[in-house]
Amino acid sequence: MAIDKKQVEEIIRAVGGKENIEAATHCVTRLRFALYDEDKVDTELLDQNDLVKGQFSSQGQYQVVIGPGLVDKVYEEMIQITGGERASKDEVKAAAGKKQNPLQRAIKTLSDIFIPILPAIITAGLLLGINNILTGPGIFFDGKSLVDVYPAWKDLASIINTIASTAFTFLPALIGWSAVTRFGGSPLLGIVLGLILVHPDLLSAYGYADAVNKGTVPTWNLFGWEIEKIGYQGQVLPVLVSAYLLAKMEIFLNKRVHDSIKLLVVAPVTLLVTGFLAFTIIGPVTFAIANAITSGLIYIYDSYAALGGLIYGGLYALLVITGMHHTFLAVDVQLIGSQGGTFLWPMLALSNIAQGSAALAMMLVLREKKMRGLAATSSVSAFLGVTEPAIFGVNIRYRYPFIFGMVGSAIGGVLLTMNNVQATSIGVGGVPGFLSIFPDKWGVFFIGMAIVLVVPFLLTVVFGRTKLRKEDRLAATGESGEVQINRAASTDAHSKGMVTGSSTNKKSSASTLELMAPLTGKAVLLEQVPDPAFAEKQMGEGIAIEPSGNQVVAPFDAKVAHVIKSKHAVILEHASGLQVLIHVGINTVSLKGEGFSMYVETGDRVRAGQKLLEFDRNVIQDAGYPLITPVIIPDGQDMVERVEPVTGDVTSSQNSVLRIHLKG
Repeated sequence: MAIDKKQVEEIIRAVGGKENIEAATHCVTRLRFALYDEDKVDTELLDQNDLVKGQFSSQGQYQVVIGPGLVDKVYEEMIQITGGERASKDEVKAAAGKKQNPLQRAIKTLSDIFIPILPAIITAGLLLGINNILTGPGIFFDGKSLVDVYPAWKDLASIINTIASTAFTFLPALIGWSAVTRFGGSPLLGIVLGLILVHPDLLSAYGYADAVNKGTVPTWNLFGWEIEKIGYQGQVLPVLVSAYLLAKMEIFLNKRVHDSIKLLVVAPVTLLVTGFLAFTIIGPVTFAIANAITSGLIYIYDSYAALGGLIYGGLYALLVITGMHHTFLAVDVQLIGSQGGTFLWPMLALSNIAQGSAALAMMLVLREKKMRGLAATSSVSAFLGVTEPAIFGVNIRYRYPFIFGMVGSAIGGVLLTMNNVQATSIGVGGVPGFLSIFPDKWGVFFIGMAIVLVVPFLLTVVFGRTKLRKEDRLAATGESGEVQINRAASTDAHSKGMVTGSSTNKKSSASTLELMAPLTGKAVLLEQVPDPAFAEKQMGEGIAIEPSGNQVVAPFDAKVAHVIKSKHAVILEHASGLQVLIHVGINTVSLKGEGFSMYVETGDRVRAGQKLLEFDRNVIQDAGYPLITPVIIPDGQDMVERVEPVTGDVTSSQNSVLRIHLKG
C-alpha cells in the first residue's frame, strides 16, 4: 500500500512538528514518540488522519497507532521528511524517562520491581483466603471454625497455610530477585541477598516486638559494637535499599576485575559487603523508617478513619490512571508484614468492582453494538480485579461512569474504614477479594460490595439516559418525515452530527473464512487485552488467546507477508488477499527477540498447522510482560464485511477462533 506523504506530514505536524520530536521509533503496530512537550499534540488533527487508528500517552511515550504492515512505511517516510535519526526502543524509553520527574521515576521503579512478583503474592493471597475459610471461627459454626468441628480437615488447612505463607515468609528473596534485576545486577545474587535477610539463625521480624518487651533480642558483638541479630521477614525497605547497593557494586566490580578472577572476586565481595552493611546500617535504619511510616498510617487510620476511607477509596481509580497504584503494593506488603493486615487492600477491591459496575451500566446506555460489547467484557474483567480495560476502554472515554465509580468507591471506603475491615493478604482485587478479608469482617465487606455495585450502576444509567435524551432533542431538526434520528446509532455518531434517512439496505453476498487457532490455550475477546490499542480495536477486529503452550502455527495456508525483526509477531496473507497479524504478548518488542525463535521468513509459503515461531514463556513472564496474544484482522482491508470471534478453550489448528465474512 502506498503512503500518502501529506498524511505523514500531518502526523508530524499534529505531534508538534519535527522540533518537538526528541526521539521516535516504532513497533509492529504504532509509532512511539518521546516528545519535548506533549501539550503541543493536536489530538483532533490525529483523529482526522486516515492513517491513524488511535492514540494515547503512556509512561512518557506518545503512541500513535497506525497498524501492522503499514507503520514501518509511515516511519520510514517520517524519517525522510524530518531528517531525524532512527532510534531504538530503549533510546525512546530513555528519552521518555528523562521527562519524568523524580517521583514518577520512583513510582515506575517500584512498579517494575513489584509487578513481576505479583503472581506469587496474589496466589499466596488466594490460598490464604481458602485457609481463612477453613480456620476462621464463626463462618459456618457459632464460635467455632470448620477445622474445630471437623478435625480431619486440620492438616489439610495446615498444608495449604504452609504453601500460601511461603511467598510472604521469603518475600525479601522475591523482592531481592526482582529489584537486583531491575537495577542491572545478577538475579541470583538478589535471591541470595533476600534469603540472607531471613536466615533461620536470625530472630524473625514477626517476633521482634515480643522479644523487645522480654529483653531477649539476640545480638552480635563486633569488637564492642552491639548489633541486633534480627531478620527482615515481611519488610520491604531493607531489601530494596540493599538490592540497589548490591547491583551497583556488582556492576562496579565487573568493570574493573579481570575476567580470569571475576568468579572468585565479584560475587563473594559483593555479597559480603552488602550483607554486612545490610545488618549493620541499612537494615536498622530502614527498619526504623518503615516502622515510622507504618505507625503514621496506623495513626491516621485510627484517628481519621472516615476521611481516609473517603480519600483513598474515592481516588484509587485515579491512582490507576497515573500508575501510582503500584506504589501502594509496597505499603500493603509492609502493613501485612508488620501489623498482620492491611486496611488499604479492601478499598482497592471495592474500587475495582465500582469501576466494573459503572462500565456494565454503560451497556444500558450505549447504542453502538461494539461499545456495548466492550462495556460487558471489560466489566467482567474489572469484577475479577483487572480494571484497565473498563477504565481506559469505557469509563474514561465517557467520563461520567468513571466519576460515578469513584463516588460509589468513596462511600464503600468510608464503610470499610469505619468498621476496621482489613485483609490478611494481597489477593485478587475484585469480587474474589473477600477471600483475603478477615472472616469476621465478611458481612461488612459484602455490604460495601453491594454499595459499589448498586450506586455507580444506578447513577450511570440515570445520568447516561438523561444525557442521551437531551442529545436526541438537540439533534432533531423538527422536519418530521424528512430526517429521522436513527435510535440505534451510537452517541459518537450523534456527536459527529451523523443522521440516517430511510433507505433500503441490500445484503451483500459473503463467503466465510474460518481462522483456526494459531496457539493452544483459551480464546478471549480483545477487550481483555491489557493494552488500549488492542482492547479498543484501534487496529482492527480480532481475538486474543491466553496461551497454555509456547508455539505459534499457521492458522491457514498462507504467504508470510512480514516477519517482525524482534521475532514476536508475524503477518500472514491468505490466498484471498486477507492479512492477519499474530502478536505474541504485550510490549514484548522490548525483549528485542530474546526468548523468541522464528522458523519462517518474509515471502515463505506455509501450510496450515506449520510452526511459525516458538517463545520462552519464562523469559516473557520474568520480564513482566503479559503472554496474551492478539490475533488481528488489520483495518483497511475492504474485502472484510464483518468478523465474529469464537471464545473458549482451543487447540492450535483444531478450533476456529474467528469467522471472517468476506464481501462477495
